[in-house]
Amino acid sequence: MRVFVTGATGALGRYLVPGLIAAGHQVTASTRTPGKVAQLRAAGAEPVVLDGLDREAVIAAVQAAAPEVIVHQMTALAGMRSLRNPDKQFAATNELRTRGTDNLLAAAARAGARRVVAQGYAGAGPDKRSGPLKTETDPPDWRPIRSASRAFAAMRHVEETVPAGAPEGIVLRYGGFYGPGASDFLLEMLRKRQVPVIGGGTGVWSFIEITDAAAATVAAVDKGAPGIYNVVDDDPAPVSEWLPYLAEVAGAKPPLRVPALLGRLLGGEFVVAQMTTSRGFSNHKARKDLGWVPQYPSWREGFRAWAGG
Repeated sequence: MRVFVTGATGALGRYLVPGLIAAGHQVTASTRTPGKVAQLRAAGAEPVVLDGLDREAVIAAVQAAAPEVIVHQMTALAGMRSLRNPDKQFAATNELRTRGTDNLLAAAARAGARRVVAQGYAGAGPDKRSGPLKTETDPPDWRPIRSASRAFAAMRHVEETVPAGAPEGIVLRYGGFYGPGASDFLLEMLRKRQVPVIGGGTGVWSFIEITDAAAATVAAVDKGAPGIYNVVDDDPAPVSEWLPYLAEVAGAKPPLRVPALLGRLLGGEFVVAQMTTSRGFSNHKARKDLGWVPQYPSWREGFRAWAGG
């Protein structure tokens, strides 16, 4: 099929584009950076330099490519280090998840694309209470945090507009990315002992290795009914379990342990909530309906392959 990929040179896109080419699709791939055009062409895609917030340019580029499927991977997360103020850190990404999503849906309608696959979020959040793993039917249960209100609204926008705005709208909620080219800053901070276990580390996180996330996205291009899918591994785990393990395989000293009160001073309310109240996600639907099986079913082997070399 003809597939239009936005955000094609990001952490996921750099694996997604070759995966789509290998699956036999004809790919047009966009980047905001002219210097990355050669990278896309070398991967076998037709490159386009595009600002996802320029509505008319997006519509024109998509119409020219005439895709059957659009894959929305636009973010602006490079260089992120702190989540003390998520709305500030995610400001550009929030725009891409709101205005950028709307632009792509308008372009899909003009070009007659039948399927839109968009990036969602199944990472750690400030859940109101602990509980069982979240499925796709569970309502958002984040505790209101003023510094993260816009980020939360932007993620909700994607989940509400994509399934409603395309004949076959799919949102893939990805767990926390790790692997080559993804979250390398976390390893750097761990080795400097800048990532402590806060408040007992009782928050449960769901992860997904970056090439596994790309494989699920390739599957969603032509499989699965419209709707939402959790793309996570099989092994959600509390911070108190996975963070010391990652430090160990990365050759770092054990992380410090600090009480929640000190954690708020160091990292802010959002980070404390991630560390203490986050709930994990179930991948049962993605496995069943997308026919997808992660190469790394647990972060244990995935972390070792990523950080243990």
